[in-house]
Amino acid sequence: MSDTAEAVITFVPDTDKESKAIFGFWIYIMTDCVLFASLFATYAVLRNNTFGGPDGAQIFNLPYVLAETIVLLTSSFTCGLGILSARRRHKNKVLMWFSISFFLGLTFLALELSDFRHLAAMGDSWRRSGFLSAFFTLVGTHGAHITVGLFWMATMLFRIWQVGLTKANVRRLTLLSIFWHFLDLIWIFIFTIVYLFGVMQV
Repeated sequence: MSDTAEAVITFVPDTDKESKAIFGFWIYIMTDCVLFASLFATYAVLRNNTFGGPDGAQIFNLPYVLAETIVLLTSSFTCGLGILSARRRHKNKVLMWFSISFFLGLTFLALELSDFRHLAAMGDSWRRSGFLSAFFTLVGTHGAHITVGLFWMATMLFRIWQVGLTKANVRRLTLLSIFWHFLDLIWIFIFTIVYLFGVMQV
């Protein structure tokens, strides 16, 4: 058998495997969309069920949440720069931009946990009312996804530092970038529907 025929035989399964992996990832993103849509719908139903407790206008600190938003959106921007660097095979720039994204994502998560801790210390935990239960579940689920993204990002940084920008690593970085941008999009909806409308009492 010729070398060319062998190359074709070994290439086709890899391409098929890669296509299935990308398709599976998009299926996952769609299921996540359904999950968050359900959580948003639940929040919309329960947002006025305060049972004598505080509502969003009383507990939300909009400048604080705006700072969180800027941090997360900046991390999405640096993630995009990292992908551009990966396509140009600039390993050191990829490590730099994704390290910045990781730090910003960690900062966002720390700010969110600090906000949760402050609310709980004030007696406004998820157990106080239906509104707060829906709020903590929705925002907490997003925070859990951020945590997963940070672990994924840390793993990719280590792999790229160790073996470089292989085809597989660039593909995984691209999927990570899509996941991270998706979380930013979800946060924009959370900021608008939960925090902004909550403060404005829309």
